[in-house]
Amino acid sequence: MLSVCCTAQTKKETTKTTKETTKTNDGTNATVEPKKVQEVMQEVIIETSLGNITIALYNETPLHRDNFIKLANDHFYDGVLFHRIIQNFMIQAGDPDSKGAAKGQRLGMGGPGYTIPAEILPQFSHKKGTLAAARQGDQVNPKRESSGSQFYIVDNPNGAHHLDGAYTIFGEVIKGLDVVDKIASQPKDQADRPLTDIKIISMKVVKQQ
Repeated sequence: MLSVCCTAQTKKETTKTTKETTKTNDGTNATVEPKKVQEVMQEVIIETSLGNITIALYNETPLHRDNFIKLANDHFYDGVLFHRIIQNFMIQAGDPDSKGAAKGQRLGMGGPGYTIPAEILPQFSHKKGTLAAARQGDQVNPKRESSGSQFYIVDNPNGAHHLDGAYTIFGEVIKGLDVVDKIASQPKDQADRPLTDIKIISMKVVKQQ
């Protein structure tokens, strides 16, 4: 089973790291301070059977960002369940085998048939609302490659920082944390699957670079 061990902004400023030089009127070189540029983060609205969650995808993790957008645009996630929920920890979805799954069926191994190279960056930590990629354990996955489709969202108000540095974080919830809480609090079975199916109805990319 692919598993996760037991105020947002949609714009940010980045600074170019290389300084530019220019000629002054007297022919000498003068250093020009680095320019600040704005990078617009792409947003995706996840429509679920319990409400909408809006996420912003980080530009620093382009492999995960672009894959998530492709799957959303291809309607891959339509009808997929939140198959694993642990209140005050996280909610997990993205297994295509969960579409129409029978009650009590064990889920969590499905995917699109590929993995994504890890993009684990030190500036991102597992705060509440973090969007990250599920993956197989280190024993069979020493490079910590991510599932091609399964993801989780942190529900704990204090974060899940014991996961920092081990999973790729590639976005965050910017609207709908109350929906994350609602999903996480639903009754579930011994495998942490909700007793009543919680579906992703659709995903809509609402901002593109």
